[in-house]
Amino acid sequence: MHLNRAARVLLVGAPGVGKGTQSERLLKRFPQLQAISTGDLLRTNVKKRTPLGIQVESIMKSGGLVADHLMLRLISNELQHRGWLYGHRPNIMTLSSMATTADSYDTTADSLYPDPFAHEDMGGPPPQASEDPAASFILDGYPRNAAQALSLDRIVPINLAVAIKTPFDVILERIAGRWVHEPSGRVYNTTFNRPRVAGIDDVTGEALVQRPDDNEQVYRARFQKFQESSEPLLEHYAKKGVLVEVEGLSSDEISPKLYTEFEKRFVG
Repeated sequence: MHLNRAARVLLVGAPGVGKGTQSERLLKRFPQLQAISTGDLLRTNVKKRTPLGIQVESIMKSGGLVADHLMLRLISNELQHRGWLYGHRPNIMTLSSMATTADSYDTTADSLYPDPFAHEDMGGPPPQASEDPAASFILDGYPRNAAQALSLDRIVPINLAVAIKTPFDVILERIAGRWVHEPSGRVYNTTFNRPRVAGIDDVTGEALVQRPDDNEQVYRARFQKFQESSEPLLEHYAKKGVLVEVEGLSSDEISPKLYTEFEKRFVG
């Protein structure tokens, strides 16, 4: 199915609600749509030893959060690199272009990165997001709060934010029933995707394990943290008129509703 204008999409939902499943299904249904994962972009920069990658490597290793201004530069550079952002000052030392070494890089040299807000100081026009349907994407990993969303709006405004909702008890049951084959990453669930033999991987016959954070106490804490940050974020997009809520007990129930909302805005 083809889009008739650019879709800039954000999926918001509690841990375990199935955002990854819905993203995969949207990507298959709409070939022009692409996924942009800020986590993947950061890891790529670290692997390729770009200036930005060197700056954020220690932060990521310690489990810290990368500063918002660096995340915005990461996203704006990627969109400019793809040709989806106009009026953005080009820079040869970005995402996948020029690698460097830690010895030759001064981590205080912000001039190595194009500032997405430089136009405000220089009196120039703001960057403009492409409306070409081929410039459609689902953004994963950012923004996570209202302040970040407000900053992102100044570079590339999201035009559809989807709040995916499943009852807390249903997600909790799903989390508690999740078992993983660690070497391959295969995931099973005792409620809807059981292994042929309980506790055993279907392919290798090796034992399955439960992740340490797949328990009720840990999940309740993660859910509470999500609620606190997501409510202002969703309110921000509601005020902009781009928020929709899609509810269901399962991914199969949610997907058709999500397709309808998506097609209403970008296909019809």
